[in-house]
Amino acid sequence: MNDFIYYNPTKIEFGKEKENNIGQYIKESNIESVLLAYGSGSIKKSGLYERVIASLKSHGISYEELDGVVSNPLLSRVNDGIKIVKEKKLQAVLGVGGGSVVDSAKAIAAGVKYDGDVWDFFINKAQITEALPVFTVMTLAATASEMNGNAVIMNDETKQKYSIASVLVNPVVSVVNPELMATVSKDYLAYSAVDIIAHSIEVYFTASTHPNFNSRIVESIVKTVIQTTEILLENPDDYDARAEFAWVAIQALNGLTPAGTGGGSFPNHMIEHSLSAIYNVAHGAGLAVVMPAWMKWYETQNPAQFKRFAKEIFNEEDSSKGIEKLEAWFAKIGAPTTLKAAGIPRSGIQELAINANELACIWSIDNIYSKDTIVEILEKA
Repeated sequence: MNDFIYYNPTKIEFGKEKENNIGQYIKESNIESVLLAYGSGSIKKSGLYERVIASLKSHGISYEELDGVVSNPLLSRVNDGIKIVKEKKLQAVLGVGGGSVVDSAKAIAAGVKYDGDVWDFFINKAQITEALPVFTVMTLAATASEMNGNAVIMNDETKQKYSIASVLVNPVVSVVNPELMATVSKDYLAYSAVDIIAHSIEVYFTASTHPNFNSRIVESIVKTVIQTTEILLENPDDYDARAEFAWVAIQALNGLTPAGTGGGSFPNHMIEHSLSAIYNVAHGAGLAVVMPAWMKWYETQNPAQFKRFAKEIFNEEDSSKGIEKLEAWFAKIGAPTTLKAAGIPRSGIQELAINANELACIWSIDNIYSKDTIVEILEKA
């Protein structure tokens, strides 16, 4: 096991009706005004919006709103939020929704404290040195954005979907009430499951050192995702399965699984960001396409871990069978597993590869993932 530092400052308030206390949690941080960011308006239909507003008002917290955050969150909307916060001199950002809303909230929180273009953080032109406090009320379990300092935003002009990572934008408090997630569609439940698995296995397969303990955590996460997803597809109102799904999603990307490992990267996310940036594919759907193709390409570079994965997850001795079983499970739950199924033509592979390679350069893994290599991987999809 390698040396490491593990620090996660986010407080999780997990359980039923905890959203009714969001005003209290914010007030405890001596904050009196927030930007309330949310998506298409589903929180108004569900009644969540009214409960959040009531909680803010009851604790004397004023608010301005930023609605219309989309599933592949846009830089232009982040800039709108930054403008509102600066003009109204707001003290914090509250994201109510899924990962895209929370990622937007984080980018806004960092951008407000920076004199330049917030996109500078995403292209490594500048580093985040301060940010406004971020709070969240989650309506979807997938990204673990509620307990990490990561955010992914798409530049709607350049069609680049890039990320930031800083503990300074870790939420102060995140409310996770599994009941709020019961209305998630079957499609997005499937895409969420794929995303959680991708978060877990990227470093699992690519790290030069991966202790048994870490491998066992990852395998437990994957098996729990498979089990709870199948339960929820049959019975969306199963609270216990929904709660386990929500909690395991957080564990997949809150810094726990890679602690003590050697290196590791996120090539599946790197490639998928191009799919969703250029073709507006749902992130989890894109990962369901990329992941099996990448695994088939990468399998020979870490045969022992792929063999372990096949045995521990699917009780298969052959590592290739493990990949086949995972791909089949993605298809079983309704996720696309080919470019064609995701509505992406084969003729688009070159453009996707160029776009993904640009991100590989920013992530300093272009020595492994050249444009030609990415083409080779996508051809397997």
